[in-house]
Amino acid sequence: MKNSSNNVETAESVWAALRETDRMIKESRKERELEMKELQKEREKESKKSHEEHEKKMKEIKASIEKLREDFELKMKKSREEHERRMKETEVKYDRMFGSWSQNFGKFAEEYFSNSLENGKQNFFGEKFDEFEKNVKGIKKGSKDEYDILLINGHSIGIVEVKFKAHENDLPKVLKKPQTFRVNFPEYNNHRVYLGLATMAFYPELENECVEQGIAILKQVGDTMVIKDEHLKVF
Repeated sequence: MKNSSNNVETAESVWAALRETDRMIKESRKERELEMKELQKEREKESKKSHEEHEKKMKEIKASIEKLREDFELKMKKSREEHERRMKETEVKYDRMFGSWSQNFGKFAEEYFSNSLENGKQNFFGEKFDEFEKNVKGIKKGSKDEYDILLINGHSIGIVEVKFKAHENDLPKVLKKPQTFRVNFPEYNNHRVYLGLATMAFYPELENECVEQGIAILKQVGDTMVIKDEHLKVF
């Protein structure tokens, strides 16, 4: 009987020990779960803090880059404005200088051809011209124009455009002269009108175009003025 009692106590104590162990395991598991939750919260907190710090740094870097960009653009703008200002000053300077040279060259050409025509060389366009005028201005509204050289007789007018160095782009202006001249000076409406282009140097394309348009060619060859007028047209 005694051995049986000891066996019962032993079984009960074993079950009690197992239950206690199970309880302790459960408590330990709960503690670990709590610890894991706390650890997870701490990690999330640290991660959030790290993310916020990263975002703050990125904003600071972005603001710094934006400030550098704005400063650079401002410097570039000032540099461009300064460059443009200097370019304008240079353009004005050279315009004045070359404009003065151009005017001097133009006056030289006008004097050369005017003197050549006045000194007994008015007999061209197939006719003899008795009157010689230069720098004549027409002021009628809508037909304002200037005529560098006019050669006049009783039935014909010679209009000569003078350039130091002429270009094909000058020809439309020359071809318009008869129309504006008749408006400005209607007393010559019954006169035949001839056109001439006088320049210190002709290039082949310009000379060929004058021939096609019926415009007389006046040019300098050495010390002599040469006139080519066999292809003339009446305008």
